[in-house]
Amino acid sequence: MELSAPLLLVVIAIASLAAQWLAWLTRLPAILPLLVMGILLGPVSHVLQPDHLFGDLLFPLVSLSVAIILFEGALTLRFDEIRGLGGVVRNLVSVGMLVTFCVVSLACWWILNLPPELAALVGAVTVVTGPTVIAPLMRVVRPNAAINQVLRWEGIVIDPVGAIFTLLVFEFITLRQAAGSLLHLPGTLAWTVGVGLAAGALFGWLLGTALKRVWIPGYLQNFGVLAIVLLTFGVSNALADESGLLAVTVMGIWLANMRDLDISDILAFKEELSALLISALFVILASRLDLLAIKEMGWPLLGLLLVVQFIARPLCIIASTLGSTLPWRDRMLLCWIAPRGIVAAAVGSLFALTLQRNGYQGADRLVTVVFAIIIGTVVLQSLTSAWLARLLRVQQSKPKGVMIIGANAVARMLAKALIKQDIPVLVTDNSWEYYRQARMEGLPAYYGNAWSEHAENYLDLSGTAQVLALSPNRHQNALAVYHFSHLFGDERVWAIRSGSALKGRSSSSESARFRRNERLFSEEVTWSRLSGLLSKGAVIKATRLNANFGWLEYLEKHRGIIPLFALREDGSPMPLNGKSSPPLPCTLIALVEQPGSKNGAGTGKSASLSSKAEISSNSGH
Repeated sequence: MELSAPLLLVVIAIASLAAQWLAWLTRLPAILPLLVMGILLGPVSHVLQPDHLFGDLLFPLVSLSVAIILFEGALTLRFDEIRGLGGVVRNLVSVGMLVTFCVVSLACWWILNLPPELAALVGAVTVVTGPTVIAPLMRVVRPNAAINQVLRWEGIVIDPVGAIFTLLVFEFITLRQAAGSLLHLPGTLAWTVGVGLAAGALFGWLLGTALKRVWIPGYLQNFGVLAIVLLTFGVSNALADESGLLAVTVMGIWLANMRDLDISDILAFKEELSALLISALFVILASRLDLLAIKEMGWPLLGLLLVVQFIARPLCIIASTLGSTLPWRDRMLLCWIAPRGIVAAAVGSLFALTLQRNGYQGADRLVTVVFAIIIGTVVLQSLTSAWLARLLRVQQSKPKGVMIIGANAVARMLAKALIKQDIPVLVTDNSWEYYRQARMEGLPAYYGNAWSEHAENYLDLSGTAQVLALSPNRHQNALAVYHFSHLFGDERVWAIRSGSALKGRSSSSESARFRRNERLFSEEVTWSRLSGLLSKGAVIKATRLNANFGWLEYLEKHRGIIPLFALREDGSPMPLNGKSSPPLPCTLIALVEQPGSKNGAGTGKSASLSSKAEISSNSGH
């Protein structure tokens, strides 16, 4: 029975949701479940046939979606961050990218017998890795800090840089085909690229100015940005065919580097848009795959995958690490990890549709080859990278780092106490003022919600062993618990008691997981109490406990203390909840009240605590 169009749209939505949920459950890159879901609905069951369902609307739907993807990717490219990157990363997104392009293009031409133009386009499309596939892989592999930094920043930067490079290659191919003569090609290419650059810069400046001067009200900001992105794409394409994608990419880069412009709300909107639009797009694109075409390519296609994995990537790393101090073991793992992701799939599909509309013979093979490379690299590297990291002995040892949700005064003081004991700490907060104070005090800090997609792509959690939710906002603590309990397990996620239950909800209706994790420190210790005690001059002290000077002896000597953490012999911190004594031997970190202070002291002075409290060290007998 053939399903109606409205019902098919519902099927796409449900399939997209199921794929994203499966990716969250299995901690795999989302692109894999999305592609599998599309293949099951399309070439396997023939339930979804996008060309029949959307008809003439398929091309504009895909092109507008790709424009949004490229714009949002470009929003993450900040020039100041590129200047601060190591030489290896800069080489990877320049020299290394060109090496990958040349090797893959030649392999497509020689092994698959693709026309030179199509082979070059495959090579250009597949230079992009992307953070959406790198970040989940890094959580599983847990490589050392040097490898982690190189791979993460390569994925973040090459997303927009590789997209621009791919667009230029595509422009050259399509304009050469349209111009007919090589004599007209330089002028036509210059006009198309010039229009894209000018339109992107102009609309980027106009949109940035409108946002800074609040010409667009807050509740219309996200909608306004999306509308102007689509307007930029349409106007640029009207002036010069195929220049729209370049225009929106330049526009995103312009906004990302505009001074005194906060684009955090736009980036947050990106996550919602990704969940709604991009997920559905990939189900649609995957449902158009021709499995018979993959089968017909057979062994040559497998040969191409081997070239991508065993020749292109190693040559890219060799060229990018010449003269660097990276150990050979680190370089070996870098040679193995380079999964292709969302940008490659989306851009490859759009270019194939464009070439088909222009009458280019064999354009459908572009999608087949690109998707085969995506599936091959993601599956192979997801299954083997952790094993290879262990074999090369470049996997991080048992992590002992702590991520603190909140950069308020209480969180900052506890962070400094842990750092003084050589515990790696990262504080996060979506308050710019708290984030600024943390940076001024020399604390590693992240601005934004730690459970956001942006944080997932940017934050290195491979060395994190525990998450402490120390925000006075109970709702934020709950969101942190829900998110990180899935990644680390309930036993490694702790939340402080930050007040009464969420408004309108009884304690029985709250999530059992949140109530179970709201156990940081003893039951009478709340965020308000710690804030009040610190404001009255309480100090955090570290004391060594052993067989000679144990827990009972410590309690006899010290009055008015609140035990916070016990540092085990391996250096890992154990939060204390008042239900058990610290293990011996250990280093006890406790809050010691000053004479005259009272339990449950007032709140409201947390903003100035950092100047009043101090961290001191005291050794036991």
